[in-house]
Amino acid sequence: MGDLHRLIAFDLDGTLVDSRRDLADSANDLITELGGAPLPEEAIARMVGEGAAVLVRRALMAAGVTDARAAVRRFLEIYDTRLLRHTRFYAGMEESVRFARTLGRVAVLTNKPLGPSERILNGLGVRGLFDFVVGGDGPLPRKPDPSSLNALMHQAGAAAATSLLVGDSPIDHETAVRAGVRCCIVSFGFGCETFPNARLRPEDSVVPDAGALRDVLAAFGRDCQRLNGSS
Repeated sequence: MGDLHRLIAFDLDGTLVDSRRDLADSANDLITELGGAPLPEEAIARMVGEGAAVLVRRALMAAGVTDARAAVRRFLEIYDTRLLRHTRFYAGMEESVRFARTLGRVAVLTNKPLGPSERILNGLGVRGLFDFVVGGDGPLPRKPDPSSLNALMHQAGAAAATSLLVGDSPIDHETAVRAGVRCCIVSFGFGCETFPNARLRPEDSVVPDAGALRDVLAAFGRDCQRLNGSS
């Protein structure tokens, strides 16, 4: 365990795990049930990031489905049967999380509901790597509202200057900006396609793979050490 006054928070879908196919298959099963035509996997992947309700609304609208009664509940029922059919950690990301644990407290901060998030982490055998897991159906607003990230910093005893959010989308970056913490965007995630690099602050970074992420984490650790030395 690293310094207890540092926090590294990871987004889940598109950052830690590649859940694209399971999400797309579940959304398409729902669309088909409601009489629509399935959408391409890539199109559905671009709809992920703001919670199940937003994903379902976007997918049904794109498929021309107007009967959306109880659609979110039905989607979650379908997805519950598919959580781990194809979902896997991105290459090297488990090692990156283990390295993050040598630097500070480690969390998952996702807009996915907590139950499926916990089941995925448990199913992949990595739940024990995370000190905290926060889902999008808790008492605090979902990302990009910074409330959950601020609460995690409080739990970890970390300041904004000693916290880092790792994500794959503009939503993750906006969350970090609003909380005043640095952000690292992974370009292999399916949310990165919509991320404008012009938004990057000097303290932010974009990485192409898990190895480059570990370099960012190491630099974060060194910066935290310098801050401690100057305090």
